[in-house]
Order: sequence, then C-alpha cells, then structure tokens
Amino acid sequence: MNGDLLNIKIKTDHHYSEKKVKSGTLIQDLMPVQNMAFKHRNVAAKVNNSIKELTHALCEDCQIEFLDLSDIDGNRIYQRGLSFIFIKAAREILGDCYVTIEHSLSKGLYCEIKYSREINESDVMDIKVRMQEIIQQDIPFIKERISKSEAMTIFKEQNMESKVKLLKFREKDEIVIYTCGGIKNYFYGHMVPSTGYIDIFDLKYHKPGVLLRFPQKNNPHGLPEYFEQKKLAEIFKETENWGHLMKLPYVSDLNERIETDTYEEVIRIAEALHEKKIAYIADKITKENKRIILIAGPSSSGKTTFAQRLSIQLKVNGLDPIAFSTDDYFVERDQTPKDENGDFDFESLKALDLELFNTQLKDLIEGKEVDIPIFDFIKGKKGFGKKILKVSSNQPIIIEGIHGLNSSLTHEIPEKDKFRIYISALTQLNIDDHNRIPTTDSRLIRRIVRDSQFRGHSAKTTLQLWPAVRKGEETNIFPFQEESDVMFNSALVYELAVLKKYAEPLLKEINKDDKEYFEARRLLKFLSYFLSIENENAILNNSIIKEFIGGNCFYQDK
Repeated sequence: MNGDLLNIKIKTDHHYSEKKVKSGTLIQDLMPVQNMAFKHRNVAAKVNNSIKELTHALCEDCQIEFLDLSDIDGNRIYQRGLSFIFIKAAREILGDCYVTIEHSLSKGLYCEIKYSREINESDVMDIKVRMQEIIQQDIPFIKERISKSEAMTIFKEQNMESKVKLLKFREKDEIVIYTCGGIKNYFYGHMVPSTGYIDIFDLKYHKPGVLLRFPQKNNPHGLPEYFEQKKLAEIFKETENWGHLMKLPYVSDLNERIETDTYEEVIRIAEALHEKKIAYIADKITKENKRIILIAGPSSSGKTTFAQRLSIQLKVNGLDPIAFSTDDYFVERDQTPKDENGDFDFESLKALDLELFNTQLKDLIEGKEVDIPIFDFIKGKKGFGKKILKVSSNQPIIIEGIHGLNSSLTHEIPEKDKFRIYISALTQLNIDDHNRIPTTDSRLIRRIVRDSQFRGHSAKTTLQLWPAVRKGEETNIFPFQEESDVMFNSALVYELAVLKKYAEPLLKEINKDDKEYFEARRLLKFLSYFLSIENENAILNNSIIKEFIGGNCFYQDK
C-alpha cells in the first residue's frame, strides 16, 4: 500500500495546488514551503472536510487545507496543547498538586492549582519558566487508543477522579489519550504534534489561580492586550459556588442524578437560584430608584425571558415597568452604515438615530408625552402618530438591545438614572478537570434548538450564520461587559441534558459534504457526554430554557 501514489490537492491563498505523494505520507510533511518559517502557526489540517492532526498518515486521494491560529478549530487545538504543557509544568514544579482548567477570562483561560498551600507569584513564575523549557525541548504528544478500563486505571493512578467518573458513562469502549514526557491525559479534541508548536503564551498570576494566555483568532501572531475583568470573575465565582451548593461541578455528577432519577431536585434548585438573583436585581433597582434599565448580552442568553421575569419582580416591588425597544429608532435606510463587504450594518451603533432616541428618553423621564416612532422595515423609514407614550414616576423603562452597555447609546441620560445588566449563559458545568464547556457552545446549542423550533431554520443554517453573530458580539457586546452594574448568569446546570434530545437529530441532518459537517460532529461528540433528561415536567413554564424548547408562559404562540 505504501508504494501507491495519492492525488493530493493543497489549498494555499484560496487556490489548490496538486501533487502526488506516497500513501502513508504525514500531513505535516506537506506544509507549503513558504510557511515553513512559521510552521508552528499551522496546528492541524482539514482533510476532505474532516479535521486531522498533522501526524495523520494519508491513505486516500484528498483535499487539504491547513489550519492556523486564525481558525477557530486551530485555536482550540493550540489551547489544548498549551493546557497540557501547563499541567505538566505545574506538577513538575510543585509536585503533589492538581490543576483544574476553569473557564475563559480576560482573553485567556483561568486555572486553579490545588496544593498544600495557596500558590503565589513566585510559583507562577517558576511554572512559566518550566513551560518554556518544555516547549524548547519540543516533546512529542504521543497519541494512542486504549480501552476504557485501561484508561480508568491510568487516571486512578494519577488521581484524576473526574476523568474516571466521566468514563463510567462513555458508551464506546475505546478512548484516545495523549502522553507527553511521561504524563498521560485525555483531552476532548485534537492535539498539536509536539510542545514546540506552542511558541506564544503567557502565564499570569490571578489570585487565587492563574491566567493561561494565548493568541486570539483576530491576532494569531501575538498576545492580546491584557485587561482585568473583575465583574466577570465575580460572576464566575458565584456560579462555581452554585455548583458546589448543588454538588454538580462536572457532567458525570449530573449524569449520576439523571441515572438515579433524582434530577428533579436539581431543576428546582437551579430555577430557585435564578429567581432569587432576579429578585435581588429588582430590589437593587428599586432601592436606587433607577429609571432606565438597560439589558444586553450575546445571542441566546435568554434576554427576553429574563426581562419578563425582572418586570414581574419589579411589579412585586410596587413599580409598573414598561418595555422600550431600540428597533424603532433605526436611521433611514439611505443613512444606514455599511460593513467592509458593502452590506448594510444594522448592528452598528451608527445604525440608530441616537439623537432622537436620547431626546425621547429624556422627555419620558421628565413625564412628557412622546410620539414614539414605528420603523417600517420594508420601506426603511420611521413613521409617527400611532404610538403616543407617557410614563409616570413609578414606571422604569426596560430597554433590551445589543448596545445596552455602551454608554454612547444613552449619552444624554444622567448616569444616576441608568442601571445596566449584562446577561450571558456562563456554563458552570465542566466535562472534567481539564476539559471545560465553553459558554459559546452552550449558547450555540440553545440557538440551534430555538431556530428549529420557532424560526424554521435547520442546524446547518444556524451554523452558517453563527460566525457573523459571534463577530457582532465581539464588536458590540463583549467590550462593554465590565460597564454593567450587575451580571446575570442565565445558564442552568441541567439544560444541556434537556437540549440534547432536541439538538442531536438536527445536527445529524448535516451531511459529510457540507462545510458545517465537522462542527456538527464536534457538537454531537460534546452532547454524547450527557445523559438525556426526557421528562420535563419539573421545568417551570417561566424558565429561561423554555425560551428555546417551547412552552414559555410569556409567549402563548410558542
């Protein structure tokens, strides 16, 4: 077979070059010559629409597209390699310690080290130096397939109990693990060939843990500027505490509750925690006598249901809030800004008539009668005379929109009158100690289900639209997170076990020839870790999850 020649097409600069190679040739041996000086920027390859590691041996004709750090999958692979190096270095420097990869923070990964004492800056510097040494040694990541029982024995010996518990629920009897310099580990996804591929990183002390920093998609050749996210760190800590309260830090813990049919209490506690936090926010708004309540968050955060539940809690406090939308304040179509592709950019702040919006908000606060516009999206013009509004002093105005945290949206409104709320689904559950569940994946699963249930979209369509959605979030929402007065985590610890039965059949509809096939397979693998919750009777009809699966009491048409 090794004597056979394969026809290979390699994509470079939007063009394919053809060559013949022997069967068994490794992908890494085919990287274009012009990229060899930067070979460590290429971390994997897409082969016939399926991602393969650079050490993969080719055995059939194919098309190859190399993936670097500007590609989302390439960036994930880089992060896994960096995480493994960090875990290895920490164990070698501190000895009897245990590393957990917690969540994203400040454009990095927040990690903690369980040790006999609290770690300090000197420890972090020593670990960083050791990481640099490991990278310079260019130690290979050796991939091997072993039985589930063998893997469980290995992880027991290394005190990786979260991985042992996870494997109890694995259906397949085979698992892929990686060995690097004597340390064996399991990672959810592909890996770089060796430690030398991780050439840009930083390790920063972030009490009580550390930040693992790496290049971002939009700047794959350097580290992003560091900025502290104190409020986001606090909400993650609150979420972690909730997880400990329910004794559900990992997927395996949730699976045990489902397997023993004791999950309904989990649902009730999770929903009660949400209601308690919403009531707290309403009390804070009432006490501070805020008139303008601005709610913003990324796609599929549950903003609409949250706004309804907040409104009810404000009414409990004797207020009579009204909802106010920015959608009717678009500028005339011929004044709408355009993006780099020449298309109308309706998500730009400049797409809104800010002067009219602020003038009318000020008038409403002052008790004046206002002629609210109604925007005709077909004609691309505002109309007046059909919506006359006047509010009293006990009527705070709730405004939900992507620019809510941006002070420029309400630049003429006094700060004393505004209350900003950031909402997102910040997942508290992790697969195991070293494999986290990105909040983006949770929101994507939510959106796939909702788009199918209520918008008639296939999973393929949702995946096609998702990059543009994410780009808008990066531009208009995430930079303003820390401007919020309070953050609300809309994630529910049990939700992925509910969403699984809705999402899986939708993702399985995506064909192997579709560009979205690999992402669909990745999400299916991710969902496979969860046991499914089939009985939804314990879920309240005002739950945020009902915004995505249906049965939400705020929307009778659903």
